[in-house]
Amino acid sequence: MPVLCLNSHVVYGYVGNDAGSFCLRRLGVETWQVDTVALSNHPGYGDLTGRVVPAAELRALVDGVAARGVLEQTDALLSGYLGAAEQAAVVAHAGRTLRAANPQALVIADPVMGDAEPGLYVGQDIAEALAREVVPNADVVTPNAFELGWLTGRAVAGWEDALSAARALIQTGPGLVIVTSIPTSDDSLGLLAVTAERAWALGVPRLDFPVAPNGAGDALAGLITAHLVRGSSYAQALGAAGNAIHRVLEATRDAGRRELALPLAQDMLVAPGTRFAVRELEPRAEV
Repeated sequence: MPVLCLNSHVVYGYVGNDAGSFCLRRLGVETWQVDTVALSNHPGYGDLTGRVVPAAELRALVDGVAARGVLEQTDALLSGYLGAAEQAAVVAHAGRTLRAANPQALVIADPVMGDAEPGLYVGQDIAEALAREVVPNADVVTPNAFELGWLTGRAVAGWEDALSAARALIQTGPGLVIVTSIPTSDDSLGLLAVTAERAWALGVPRLDFPVAPNGAGDALAGLITAHLVRGSSYAQALGAAGNAIHRVLEATRDAGRRELALPLAQDMLVAPGTRFAVRELEPRAEV
């Protein structure tokens, strides 16, 4: 059940491929990693070194993997952070190439562009390229509440807003939208899995950090991908991934870490328990 991952790479820390691919591999999923950027650390530290991988080089790496004749056995493409708008066309190309080799493969996109507090933290051109070339061509997208609002032009301030906006996004192409970091009235954070016909919700307690760690969205996208390619239902994938990432965040807080404590908490990725239950918002026929 291999997965091809196009995302960022940092030497220090756990974001991008270093979070998502870690989770995939820990759950037993073979992962082929293509890095969109190679940086010393997350940009949130204020200074860094490294480079953006040119789009032509990125495409050559994808095509080099395809030339090995292995995409027929590849179950999914997972894309995340882009360092340049031109890379969006490469992600779309990778999706088309994978689907041509394996029509049953999933194309999963984490449209990394911003969050509630800073707003957009990629260039406007990158956000627009994600909206134009990546999101409509994905089977599954995993935006946070801010990203969902940006993609749909709607305010997402709670469960109903998220459900409505997710359904609007589905009209543009994706079949499943998994929304994270939904603000709720009881000071928890919501996760929502939405199809055109059904929706499932999971609420987890909000955790306080001196400085919030980065990479939780990348890790969650990796966990969702792992569970889907292993055959979990949408509700099962949401529950397992949501419980696991909350356990990782708790371990990160308790250890006083600035970076996700993925190595320390890796057993929780595999067996997170079910402290927080998934509930179906709109029970309908099986999909």
